Amino acid sequence: MGGEATKNTCETEVVLLNDSGLHARPAASLVKVTSRFRSSISIVANGKTANAKSMLSLLSLGAEKGTRLRIIAEGEDAEQAIETIAKFLREGLGE
Repeated sequence: MGGEATKNTCETEVVLLNDSGLHARPAASLVKVTSRFRSSISIVANGKTANAKSMLSLLSLGAEKGTRLRIIAEGEDAEQAIETIAKFLREGLGE
């Protein structure tokens, strides 16, 4: 009781739009974005769950153009994380 902060959990779904899918360069760019947040962030696609702060984990999703990505963030900045990551994905991961 007392000093415990409640953890905020947020999630959304985004369709991967960039032509080359989630290969090394966009995965690295995504890790740069997700690493700014304190929240734990996962991405679910193709029946797999990846740590969104790990490039190798993201690559293991095998996400291609048109893949539906479910983004889940848990922590104090979860809402801001979800909004920022979803926007970055919708804008094509910097490509």
